[in-house]
Amino acid sequence: MSWRPQYRSSKFRNVYGKAASRERCFDGVPITKNVHDNHFCAVNARFLAIVTESAGGGSFLVIPLEQTGRIEPNYPRVCGHQGNVLDIKWNPFIENIIASCSEDTSVRIWEIPEGGLKRNMTEAVLELYGHSRRVGIVEWHPTTNNILLSAGYDYKVLIWNLDIGEPVKMIDCHADVILCMSFNADGSLLATTCKDKKLRVLEPRSGRVLQEASCKNHRVNRVVFLGSTKRLLTTGVSRWNTRQIALWDQEDLSMPLIEEEIDGLSGLLFPFYDADTHMLYLAGKGDGNIRYYEIGSEKPYLNYLMEFRSPAPQKGLGVMPKHGLDVSACEVFRFYKLITLKGLIEPISMIVPRRSETYQEDIYPMTPGTEPALTPDEWLSGVNRDPILMSLKEGYKRNSKVVFKAPVREKKSVVVNGIDLLENVPPRTENELLRMFFRQQDEIRRLKDELSQKDVQIRQLQLELKNFRNIPKNN
Repeated sequence: MSWRPQYRSSKFRNVYGKAASRERCFDGVPITKNVHDNHFCAVNARFLAIVTESAGGGSFLVIPLEQTGRIEPNYPRVCGHQGNVLDIKWNPFIENIIASCSEDTSVRIWEIPEGGLKRNMTEAVLELYGHSRRVGIVEWHPTTNNILLSAGYDYKVLIWNLDIGEPVKMIDCHADVILCMSFNADGSLLATTCKDKKLRVLEPRSGRVLQEASCKNHRVNRVVFLGSTKRLLTTGVSRWNTRQIALWDQEDLSMPLIEEEIDGLSGLLFPFYDADTHMLYLAGKGDGNIRYYEIGSEKPYLNYLMEFRSPAPQKGLGVMPKHGLDVSACEVFRFYKLITLKGLIEPISMIVPRRSETYQEDIYPMTPGTEPALTPDEWLSGVNRDPILMSLKEGYKRNSKVVFKAPVREKKSVVVNGIDLLENVPPRTENELLRMFFRQQDEIRRLKDELSQKDVQIRQLQLELKNFRNIPKNN
């Protein structure tokens, strides 16, 4: 009996990446040079938002998707923050509402006018103050409207109910800076990675830690729930400082199901998971390549497919929601790649090659739509519900009926779980103390320079006065 190779049947085996032409890119964008490990980009079916380099505070651009080409230097910005903007996320149910967080310790909610900005926007519809240090991450709840999570450098995660504009829960189980947050499919569980080298699975409404892994051999950086498969995937660094991914069972974090080394580069690995196609995309910060895998239910779990290669390094990547894809071109995923050196935002489409031009139902199953499944009060009371699904067959035409209405509030203290968050400040870290020290040293040097300049001016005035007195008087 002759040996025959075993081929794995997969409709996504030949998926390929296609970069957009120069005319379809966004050029002349002053992308931020901040080294914070975030994407600095958010996209939905109508707008593209990019954090920009600016002086005297933080700002970001909001550009309609159809407005491709070169962006003018004086293009209007959202510029209300007093510190650098560290993260931005679009509301999944209201397409003109975006959340931002900043080094100024605030989280702000912005309402973008129809058709985009015509002038600089400085007034947010809602300003949220509850963190005592800079805020690094914001995350919207996947099935509930107006529930937003924020993670700050005070080691706390706050759950905000935007209907009342106040934090309703505080998760205070982390011993260091939170690096990443990810919800499961129905939003009943939250996974976090932390600088204390621990991976946690939490019940967000109670703040209770359900599972915890101390990752000594695999130092975790990023985590993502793999849809409704009850599995997690993390990216991190091995003990030999090679980039690594690990697959975990969410109900048992004692040991990873598998660990796989990727390469020896140093850039952070960003994971992206498509629950509809069960495909995982890995993009390294500072790389030009995007690897993609298919996730299986049995060993070896991870099946390598292909790699999109590009010479231009990426600072971050925005991801288009499913309802914004071009189904006529068999597009199953779309990235918006930030190329800092060129000031360019380049769309990259992942395409399944098909000869037929009709709708391909096998690669476009029912997908989460733009209607929330729960209200904030329902979710906070303990109700869980799967997302409301929609079909992409007729194309995305329907507008969401949800409208954001900012609450009116006048409250200076923020009390959650009996603790005033603005008064309960944790001790400063070594990096913050060093930053303060160098800032004070710069201020001392500046004052010394000003004093020396004043001293020179005084000497000049004294010399002029002396010369004036020595001038002989006319009789």
